[in-house]
Amino acid sequence: MKADLEKPLPRGVVAREVERHRGGAVARVGDALAEEIPVALVYNGRPHAVMMATPADLEDFALGFSLSEGIIDNAAQFENVEPFEALAGIELRIEIAAAKAGLLADRVRELTGRTGCGLCGAQTLEAAVRHPPAVAVAPVVHAAALRRALARMPQLQVVNAATGAVHAAAWADADGRVALLREDVGRHNALDKLIGAMQRGGIDARTGFLVVTSRASYEMVMKAATVGIGFLVAISAPTALALALAREANVTLVGFARADGYGVYAHGQRLVADAATARAGNFHGGHDI
Repeated sequence: MKADLEKPLPRGVVAREVERHRGGAVARVGDALAEEIPVALVYNGRPHAVMMATPADLEDFALGFSLSEGIIDNAAQFENVEPFEALAGIELRIEIAAAKAGLLADRVRELTGRTGCGLCGAQTLEAAVRHPPAVAVAPVVHAAALRRALARMPQLQVVNAATGAVHAAAWADADGRVALLREDVGRHNALDKLIGAMQRGGIDARTGFLVVTSRASYEMVMKAATVGIGFLVAISAPTALALALAREANVTLVGFARADGYGVYAHGQRLVADAATARAGNFHGGHDI
């Protein structure tokens, strides 16, 4: 599905002319492409990270990245962010509490990230694999709520509808009503944008669940657990390290989520299956543990 180029394009989408080959015919046509540019995060004047990202919802990204990477403990320590456009990309000049900025300087973790890179630049094994505290509270969710959220998400993915090139992370309440959705070329960036938007919107991470249109890698579980999200649903597979961390951090982990089934990989006691589904064993991958 592609955007109507006669209408204004969503933020983060640009129009370009391409050569299209169909049925033996060749035509020059307009196409909608997702933007992917370097975004530098600079904390209290000190460069910290450069990530390849979609230039939309960058204030949410700055706050969400700061929280999910453990740079700050809460949104009150995030004082301000100002985006500055440059020829090479966008610089996010972020001000955080002085005490947290001092600790960040001590970490010496300056990273240049590929699209959606979650660990690029970590200098030690300890820095690469973080272990957030176990999530204390997470909701009980019925399978019908998963289906409701999955059905609603495509209608909100305006950048992906235009380009077919980006991931999404969405927040749904326990009944499956999608309250927020953010998109980016990088799955980690989409999640960071969503985390920032949740904080700005005053959404309690204990009251709903996260859905991502990607695999559930270790970094996705780590970022979710760090901000207190205890229920993660992915449309693709989890990794073994993601599963290990989900068990350790008390995060319900669901993979291969589809309208007709899903796989439960960790802490499945919070997910209530349909009676008919449970009897039929209608799952795609995973197991209920």
